[in-house]
Amino acid sequence: MKLSQREINDVVILEPKGKIMGGPDATLLHDKLHELIKDGKKKVIVDLAKVDWMNSTGLGILISGLTTMRNNGGELKLANVTDKIESLLTITKLITVFENYDSLEEALNSFKT
Repeated sequence: MKLSQREINDVVILEPKGKIMGGPDATLLHDKLHELIKDGKKKVIVDLAKVDWMNSTGLGILISGLTTMRNNGGELKLANVTDKIESLLTITKLITVFENYDSLEEALNSFKT
């Protein structure tokens, strides 16, 4: 997995690309979120548009990220969840845990309310 980052207003957008399968992927996202928290960034969107596949370990990485952000007074939301990943979230009932938006724009707007 590759991970790029950009910022719109005060919202950090993380854009993973490829497969989220655990191992080094877990460390990459974990370290990135801790770096953002340290920098005072509390609003994060993970844009999943370019993620081809995610296994159960990948889901664990997202849950860990959500917990990390919430424990530090922040928020982590998902945008552009692909059909494959949405079905994984639905089967595991995690669809009710994450704030999930069809587009990046909708996710960004959700921080304004």
